[in-house]
Amino acid sequence: MSIIAIKGVTKNYGSTKALDAVNLSIEPGKIYGLLGRNGAGKTTLLDLITNRIFPSEGEITIGGESVIENDKVLNNIFYMTEKNLYHESFKVKVVFKWAREFYTMFDMDYANALADKFGLNANKKNQQLSTGYISIFKAILTLASNAKILLFDEPVLGLDAYHREMLYKELIENYSQKPKTIIISTHLIEELADLLEEVIIIKNGKIVRQQSVESLLSAAYTVSGQKYKVDQYLGNREFIGEETMGEFKQVTVLEDIKNKNRELANNLDLKFGNVELQKLFINLTN
Repeated sequence: MSIIAIKGVTKNYGSTKALDAVNLSIEPGKIYGLLGRNGAGKTTLLDLITNRIFPSEGEITIGGESVIENDKVLNNIFYMTEKNLYHESFKVKVVFKWAREFYTMFDMDYANALADKFGLNANKKNQQLSTGYISIFKAILTLASNAKILLFDEPVLGLDAYHREMLYKELIENYSQKPKTIIISTHLIEELADLLEEVIIIKNGKIVRQQSVESLLSAAYTVSGQKYKVDQYLGNREFIGEETMGEFKQVTVLEDIKNKNRELANNLDLKFGNVELQKLFINLTN
């Protein structure tokens, strides 16, 4: 498996800068969460990695080789797009067969087993599938591809809670049996928090954070209580996400949890709390 290196990548659409001088190093054998609000540049980044579009500036390499018009490199990537790009008249089983033509490691037995497991009728045409089953269909293609790099753009669109949980478990099982690089772009952050090893947070085309989930969550905590007492505790501490209700106030403090001043908090009758990944993401992108 190879490092995905993104160096100084900018993507312009006319006067709009979708990505702005992005630098990333994506190590192999990890599950990444690509997090950002609508229009932040997530899909643009995935499209660039898979050579669907070209950067205005900068370069993207995988294992030291450029992705531009490089079939050798691109054959190691499978990209589950948010859009359904498969012809509506094609049956599921026909698309499975075509996938094997393009991805020589495609596991047909695994694909059929997953179709049975998720209740996907392989004899149905694309146009006959619901939004949820289109997501299942595309996820099965991605997992069965056996590509070394899997990219998921909103993989659980239209899925109910039961099928989402099934897919998360299958993804972990697949990853455990055959380690690979997985990048998941999603808005359902808290559902995926336990799966992710590292997050890439993007805002207005710029990378805000690239950090392991563990270190990110250990570098922040909440403190709450009466407004003036919270303000006394904060002092010169950096904080985000201020929430108030009457005389009550809660903020997220950007400080290592080991540096909490417990004595001061006790004297001020304040309470500490852990930060959820989704909450921290919202506050970091405000």
